[in-house]
Amino acid sequence: MTFDISKIRIPTDPGIYLMKDSNKKIIYIGKAKNLKNRVKSYFLKNQNYKTQKLVENISDIEFVITDNESEAFLLESNMIKKYRPKFNIELKDQQRYTYLRISDEKYPRLLVTRRTKDGKFLGKGNFFGPFTQGSSKLLTIGTLRKAFQIRICKTLPKKICLEYHLGNCEGPCEFKDAQKQYPKHVSALEDVLKGKNKTKIFTKKLEEEMYQASELQQFERAKDIRDTLIRLESLQSKQKMEYVKNSDEEYFGIGIQEQVATVMNFRMINGVIRDSDKFFFDLVGDNSFSNFLYQYYSTHKIPKFILLTELPENQKLLESLLSEQSGFSVKILAPNKGKRKDILNLILKNIELIHSKGGNPGLIELKEILNLPVVPNIIECFDISNHGDDFAVGSMSRFVDGIPNKSGYRKFKIRTVSGRDDFAMIGEIIKRRYYRLLEERSDLPDLILIDGGKGQLNAALKSLESLGLKLPCISLAKENEEIFVPKKKNPIIILKNTTSLKILQYARDETHRFGVAYNRTIRKNQIK
Repeated sequence: MTFDISKIRIPTDPGIYLMKDSNKKIIYIGKAKNLKNRVKSYFLKNQNYKTQKLVENISDIEFVITDNESEAFLLESNMIKKYRPKFNIELKDQQRYTYLRISDEKYPRLLVTRRTKDGKFLGKGNFFGPFTQGSSKLLTIGTLRKAFQIRICKTLPKKICLEYHLGNCEGPCEFKDAQKQYPKHVSALEDVLKGKNKTKIFTKKLEEEMYQASELQQFERAKDIRDTLIRLESLQSKQKMEYVKNSDEEYFGIGIQEQVATVMNFRMINGVIRDSDKFFFDLVGDNSFSNFLYQYYSTHKIPKFILLTELPENQKLLESLLSEQSGFSVKILAPNKGKRKDILNLILKNIELIHSKGGNPGLIELKEILNLPVVPNIIECFDISNHGDDFAVGSMSRFVDGIPNKSGYRKFKIRTVSGRDDFAMIGEIIKRRYYRLLEERSDLPDLILIDGGKGQLNAALKSLESLGLKLPCISLAKENEEIFVPKKKNPIIILKNTTSLKILQYARDETHRFGVAYNRTIRKNQIK
């Protein structure tokens, strides 16, 4: 049953909305300038198939109001990372990135930490990042500890250790003055980890303190501050070197096919293409190029110039957020001519090549995951619809290039099987379908999909073998969405938010719907 939007009060403020399924699990998070207008638009007619599937799964909607659109943008991104809803954009590589943690102990430590697969952080405390594997912040964690006099001991000792004598720690384990100063050191460290602008502010403050200590003839204090400044200068120079080395310009192109966006990027360093990636996401709800870019740069180095084949919505807001995050001015451009335009045209050619190889990117994924001989442009899916012992029918849906080809749908009255024997029924309709195609010399499918488990798959394979056919054939078990393939004991599990699995689910659901409708028609006619 579709969720009744009229039964809830929707605010007109900016903010985010959290859509939940019947198990209270968050399945989609979006943002809006006006929550009421945006959320109501989901329940209008003529939505694309994937948005319809989202709406069909909604059982409740929760709202979080923010002061402005900028806050909504940030909150949406953080909440997506936290809950990882299946209908939102998720970059598959974001778990590789490292975070720094200031522990919640009496005298906190600075540690390296990571996110778990469900998006949670390991350990307790305040978290900063993400930082890439080669980030100067990660490489200089020792410098940060020394610069801010942060202890490294796992358990607080009763007496000072070697770190105190080396000048790396003031010894809060033993000295009361150090205990009073320690929270200030931690606060200053947090400011620096929040961004480069904070580092400059803190450096200026330290310089003032150093001159003041010198004037008061507190030369030991002035010397300690000077050493801290030298360490910070070293850290900043490495950051500057890293920026020059890794973050000249980045180029993105986007192509859309069958409600799936394909994004490809080139990272340019000193005018040379040094790296490239490609990403796919479904056009569901607010999933957009703009959202993708913000998610991408939450786990990647931000360059000064981001060059795109088309400008995203919220361009100015996105520039502002990325500038604040990086500590320098970030420009998003869509050039119309010159060398930059040539590079973007090259990206678009690559995206066209990806699409031409198999139409739908999800079909290319299926070919790779299932080790198929060709891209499964034609998929035929079979199901049995039972109603008691007396009413059983077979149904088949046909998908071409990942979308339903309804003129190719077929229905079967069961002729040779009585009682409730799904295996035998699957065997019968498979044999009948492909015996007929062989007789007519019609084109055979690239992939046969059976709704069921290993038993249904084996029944289908026996029928194909009896006809002398060796067509790729798999089954999809609904309970855990396990994929069974011939000659393999264990099923294949495809990640739930991938386009490839969604194509199989769509085909399975269509076959089931078609079969149930046919079964209902037969029963009505029998009663009449």
